[in-house]
Amino acid sequence: MPHPLPTPPQTPPQVSGDWHGVMTGFHPHGEVPGNATHRPVLRRVLLTGVVVTIFGLAALVMGAIVVDSLGLTTAALAMLTASLAIGIVVPTFLWVDRLEGEPARLLWFAFLWGALISTLGALLLSATGMQFVAGLHEDPLVVGAVVVAPVTEELLKGLGVGLIFWRARREFDGVVDGIVYAGLVAAGFAFVENILYLGTAYAEAGPAGLVGLFIVRGLVSPFAHPMFTVCVGLAFGLIAHRRRWSSAWAVLVGLAAAVFLHALFNYSAVAAADAYLLLFGLVQVPLFVAFLLLLRWARRREARLVRDHLTGYGVNGWFTPAEVAMLADGGERRRARRWARQVGGRRAERAMTAFQDESGELAMVRKHLNAVGPDPERLRRERVLLATVAEHRRVFVGS
Repeated sequence: MPHPLPTPPQTPPQVSGDWHGVMTGFHPHGEVPGNATHRPVLRRVLLTGVVVTIFGLAALVMGAIVVDSLGLTTAALAMLTASLAIGIVVPTFLWVDRLEGEPARLLWFAFLWGALISTLGALLLSATGMQFVAGLHEDPLVVGAVVVAPVTEELLKGLGVGLIFWRARREFDGVVDGIVYAGLVAAGFAFVENILYLGTAYAEAGPAGLVGLFIVRGLVSPFAHPMFTVCVGLAFGLIAHRRRWSSAWAVLVGLAAAVFLHALFNYSAVAAADAYLLLFGLVQVPLFVAFLLLLRWARRREARLVRDHLTGYGVNGWFTPAEVAMLADGGERRRARRWARQVGGRRAERAMTAFQDESGELAMVRKHLNAVGPDPERLRRERVLLATVAEHRRVFVGS
């Protein structure tokens, strides 16, 4: 049963300093008082310290492995070259998530998990897996690329998405969030993997080898890893509002799909030279086209969700029809920011940007309330967002 929308107060909502009681006359039933002790702060500090320590140690180990394998100069050149592909992949996923951006701390966590934890774990597990298959009467290169690598890498990348799903449940609202987090985990993994591959190519074949491999990995298939891991993110996104063990099968299906697509892609890459172009056209090109269509669908779906949920607020007097139309369209949002800058300068532009960001998050909060029902924390967040949306509107409208 959808939770009813709040109605605007008779007087404009005022924002208080502690984010509590900001909406005069709107008191949701069942609200839980905040923790009056310092324990929540201590827990956050402890958790942050643990995460930073783990990432720091992993960075030291991975850095030592890369420098030991390639040498400092070659490693630096490979890192610079691999960064060019990141300039393609990361902005693409941020573009997909433009209507309701995720917190920067979670985006960084996703990228660093892929770049440090997933790559380090994959190196260790792959070495163990290759020892296991060494006794088989199969080409170890093919078995490693088609069996060992897909299983170990997708499992470790998917674990990063799962941790965000578990620990940051209020920021994991649906399919688009799953795609973005999974894409950034995979982008981080591909970044470090590219450093190793590009550095090896440079050491063996010089600049020609470096440029040739960069064209293949950085320009022709920069979205290879994101294409696979997005299957896991999509599965988590589908069960974002049904967090029950009975929904775990969806994640297992997503992981299996990621492993299968990874294995299929790798097989097309290590196939015989005379069949490579055929497999490239039959496997890699269709996968990439399907991936682009998925991103387009996710982008449109989020726009539709924003429009539908904000329309409900509009009916209750919180937004005008023109504002709802603007907030659900990326081009109109850019034009609105330019307009605010023209009429009110940087202050009005910042207010318009905040108005857009908060409205997108408000739509996702309402989506959760309609799907799951009253949630004291989300009801509080809704009240805060409605208040700050009204305050920021005053800035650029008053201009």
